[in-house]
Amino acid sequence: MDAEESIVKKQVSTTIYPVLFALSFSHLLNDTIQSLIPAIYPIVKDSFHLSFSQIGLITLVFQLSSSLLQPLVGIITDTKPYPYALPVGMGFSLTGLVMMALAPSYQWILVSVAFVGAGSSVFHPEASRMAYVASGGRRGFAQSLFQVGGNAGSAIGPLLAAMLIAPFGQFNVIWFSAAALTAIIILYRIGKWYKPKSIRNYILRKHNVKEVAKQILPRKTIVTSIIVLLVLIFSKYFYLASLTSYYTFYLMDRFGVSVQQSQIYLFIFLFAVAAGTMIGGPVGDRIGRKYVIWLSILGASPFTLALPYANLFWTAVLSFIIGVIIASAFSAILVYAQELLPGNVGMVSGLFFGFAFGMGGIGSAVLGKLADNQGIDYVYHICSFLPLIGIVAALLPNLAKRSH
Repeated sequence: MDAEESIVKKQVSTTIYPVLFALSFSHLLNDTIQSLIPAIYPIVKDSFHLSFSQIGLITLVFQLSSSLLQPLVGIITDTKPYPYALPVGMGFSLTGLVMMALAPSYQWILVSVAFVGAGSSVFHPEASRMAYVASGGRRGFAQSLFQVGGNAGSAIGPLLAAMLIAPFGQFNVIWFSAAALTAIIILYRIGKWYKPKSIRNYILRKHNVKEVAKQILPRKTIVTSIIVLLVLIFSKYFYLASLTSYYTFYLMDRFGVSVQQSQIYLFIFLFAVAAGTMIGGPVGDRIGRKYVIWLSILGASPFTLALPYANLFWTAVLSFIIGVIIASAFSAILVYAQELLPGNVGMVSGLFFGFAFGMGGIGSAVLGKLADNQGIDYVYHICSFLPLIGIVAALLPNLAKRSH
């Protein structure tokens, strides 16, 4: 029996790299599709004669359709596994993508992005849970690898949009249906691995093992920590909304670059975000997630404060540095929260992904209104102070020491 138990422990704790890489690649495809939404803003703004407020509303509809459903999806899948939820969710994204390509009006654009958001609401909490299961204990690494796929997709999307959509028009969005179909096939295969007869669940059920969630901190400390983490998510995603939604407009307005040139600069920033995401998780595994969270948000503030005063070259340099630093936070925040509430991985993943999406959407809408009233430059001056909120990370307990 001892030998059998050691086999169980070994298999449960093994990092399953094929699943992690498949999840990361699926995340790349999913977020490539999502990144088309801000990438086509200049096109739909001219086609439908939209204001910045209306552009912000597109982001708000997308983000809210995703964020409001994600915690619910996480709670449901905490109680009962739905291994094929991921390909079904991607089917919603595919539907939204086709509708976006064919949309004849602003109202249809809003409906199409709501479908893409609904697909995202299923993908992120469920795929994050599967990454947690496949991590073999290397949770920070697993979440970073999963996240970097999404960030890479967010970076590739605008570049592909600059080559395939900006020169030829909105209808060419339809070509990205191939990415959604590819993701559906991959996610179906992952679902086969994750279904109840999968190796991990089979071993747990065979030996009648139940995972017991242990709270390592008092309830009051956990609640306070969750609130602090959500405040940090607010500061991070409100600031990122200014760059992901309005960076191209800022560059065109202030420096007179073309739409295609602005998409290339957006790609550089989003590439930096992907690099920072890959750094944050493994570093958090080694030195403690609290320090990564603290440094990655507060540490970006000197660069965000300098950005509104920089020329075009230094704007590109500073945005790259900001992307690397500030992006390293999310994987560490998510795993930190999962370790605070170890029996509720789906709910925690849904809550934090949903809140991040919601803050990005609300931030985009608020900043769009501000840009209409005060100008795009004013937005970047105001947002430059947001990373200073990162100082509240000092209130977080050090889970690394307590876990040991």
